[in-house]
Amino acid sequence: MLESVGSLAAGPWIYAVVAVSVLLDVFLPVLPSGVLVITAGTAAAAGTGAAAGQVPQEVPDILALILSAATASVLGDLVAYRLAWRGGERLDRAIARSRRLTTAQERLGDALARGGGALVVLARFAPAGRSVVSFCAGAAHRRARDFLPWSALAGLSWAAYSVALGYYGAQWLGATWLATGVSVAALFGAGAAAGFLVRRAPAS
Repeated sequence: MLESVGSLAAGPWIYAVVAVSVLLDVFLPVLPSGVLVITAGTAAAAGTGAAAGQVPQEVPDILALILSAATASVLGDLVAYRLAWRGGERLDRAIARSRRLTTAQERLGDALARGGGALVVLARFAPAGRSVVSFCAGAAHRRARDFLPWSALAGLSWAAYSVALGYYGAQWLGATWLATGVSVAALFGAGAAAGFLVRRAPAS
């Protein structure tokens, strides 16, 4: 298992696959991009010998994974934001028909207006939260300079957390499916906690 997982880190294609998956899941939240990022982190750990308790010699692989996932996350947010910005009245009516989207838009607007963006970061971990926030920010015509820095912080935080789960899970438990399963459970746990906090955030 160690060798088969470690071989995944041998080629540069894994970064492209991770980037494409993360980029697209703003439109298709059902894509398992988080699971893929964790698996790539596990593979990188196996490839460097970290899972066997050795000192990793190829740390740039880990940094490349984080950079690929974070960059793709921000680009996906930006595309969704721009599409929603140009969506016009049709998108506005669709948001108005959904109580969840309307509430999310109000909370996001209040957070950005106050110069804070913790909601954007929390939503990145919540199921479908990234999609809701990106589309609502664009539909409400929030300024890009208010939204994108928080999107970047959210993407970097999520990418670093996901890669770290896979990497250190392999260190502690070995490059096995058990390590991947525990890491994925930790990611889902963070998502559930983030979703709870987002729902409890007061609306404006």
